[in-house]
Amino acid sequence: MSKLPIVTIGLCGLGTVGQGVWKHLARSRADFAARLGVRVEVRRVAVRHRRKARGVAVPASRLTDDPLAVATDPGIAIVCELMGGTGLARRVTLAALARGKIVISANKALICAHGAEIFAMAEKHGGRFLFEASVAGGIPIIKVLREGLVANRFPRIYGILNGTCNYILTQMSARQRSYASVLAEAKALGYAEADEALDVQGWDTAHKACVLAWLAHGVWVRPDQMIVEGIERITPADFHNAAVLGYGIKLLAVIARDFSGNELSVGVHPTLLPTRSVIANVGGVFNGISVTGDVVGPTLYIGRGAGQDATASAVIGDIADALALLRLDRGAGIPPAAARAAGGDAGAAPSLAPARHIRSRYYLRLTVRDQPGVLARVASIMARRHISIASVIQHAAEQRDAASLVLTTHESNEHAMDGALRTLARLRSVLEAPLLLRIGDFDA
Repeated sequence: MSKLPIVTIGLCGLGTVGQGVWKHLARSRADFAARLGVRVEVRRVAVRHRRKARGVAVPASRLTDDPLAVATDPGIAIVCELMGGTGLARRVTLAALARGKIVISANKALICAHGAEIFAMAEKHGGRFLFEASVAGGIPIIKVLREGLVANRFPRIYGILNGTCNYILTQMSARQRSYASVLAEAKALGYAEADEALDVQGWDTAHKACVLAWLAHGVWVRPDQMIVEGIERITPADFHNAAVLGYGIKLLAVIARDFSGNELSVGVHPTLLPTRSVIANVGGVFNGISVTGDVVGPTLYIGRGAGQDATASAVIGDIADALALLRLDRGAGIPPAAARAAGGDAGAAPSLAPARHIRSRYYLRLTVRDQPGVLARVASIMARRHISIASVIQHAAEQRDAASLVLTTHESNEHAMDGALRTLARLRSVLEAPLLLRIGDFDA
């Protein structure tokens, strides 16, 4: 083994994921040597505080507080950007790519915000950017889209991409507990951050959806171009109502493309899924993704979506690809010029679908005054928007002299539903903001 060539790695960031990569790289060195004929050496590790106690023992001589020094070190071939954020992480990534290095990242927010710039830099200087760990942790969904299903176009990709939200919704459903109480428990268990907003408001999922939409369709869709809604207003009553209707509730990313009209929509929102569907039964902190290809049909992927080991596994998988690229001179990652073709579509890039073209069935919950005529007024507003009501559930609300009115609709569109919601919210008989959920009658 001592005669094998050495490939040097620099780690920028030694938090939860960075420590997992350090730990598992040590265990994988023999495998890399046997399979790829190289030795792996982590030469430098950039940290914020060199004296901070950590769960892994890194020699002090390898530590630095300057991640840019790691990115620009001519003796380092592979740079792992594991810091998070979009400021310093962007500078580190671009600096390494400008020197033709391979950069590996778990940073979905960085890719979403600066992906086009990053891939242009890689193409210009002959670097590569690998990012399997940025979406769905231990599920190799990036490789699925860029390699395994390369012969396909993708009319629909949807799934659970945030383990924190899935844990909260699973517990609310199984134990009929409030959002606030389950969130507190999730924080105590370390499943939710102290500031949970990025997760529960849907933004973390939106960043991941941005990455998947680019991989599948070659288009960067910013979160502000998506419908992004979180889980904070869902109640145990919504799970009960959904169960009566034969559904569960999950926070989903949904990426849908109409190839005939060449339009793409990307949304993140709580969605009712039939209880018989596989994704509806993915529980706890697990992720689940359904990818429908026009050749292969629906395919499903389930696994741990976050955590030290799952994310480190994905990073090390990218390191193995990088080693193959360096040692065997074969491709790893997506050459930027081939970005559009990643989705198997040789035609023009799709445009974003207008709200009138984004269609679904809907679940609408209203808290209203318990008095005659309210349902008739609600039905009249829906009819004026050409929204057909499929079912009605009515029961007492927690507020005094109030009722909970739950409607499901036949297929309508986002524009019509938005207009109806605005009108309903202005009614004196409607006591709080309406809650709208989509109904996902998908195939898988």
